[in-house]
Amino acid sequence: MKCPFCGDLEDKVIDSRSSKDGYSIRRRRECISCKKRFTTHEKIEETLPAIIKKDGRREPFDRDKILSGITKACQKRPISTETIEAAVDRIEREVQERGLKEIKSSELGERIMKELHDLDDVAYVRFASVYRSFKDISEFMAEVKALLGNKR
Repeated sequence: MKCPFCGDLEDKVIDSRSSKDGYSIRRRRECISCKKRFTTHEKIEETLPAIIKKDGRREPFDRDKILSGITKACQKRPISTETIEAAVDRIEREVQERGLKEIKSSELGERIMKELHDLDDVAYVRFASVYRSFKDISEFMAEVKALLGNKR
């Protein structure tokens, strides 16, 4: 592992711990050269499906893209970064467990909306307004009314 401080490639592992979810390992390392310590995280590399876009193009699954979309929807909302990360973890894990080689972007989008619906109403509406590309205010209001109807 390359030291982030001096760039040397020699280090030793001082401590290893499994994450709470059991899907990754956190390692504390010490550079042999400069003696500074740093942390690394290791995850099992699993094959994720290709995403089939509406126009038929295929893109690789991109966790960062999902994280970015959910983070934008949750901007200025009382939702911690850890909560957002956990939501993305659940989505990614569910997609992996399905074992598909490809998944439609619409299926992934609906799964993200379900997660946001459970997380925060405002974030859900924000994401839905972009994802569903509402043509006018009446479509937007219909979505809000449906959301309110589900809360009763």
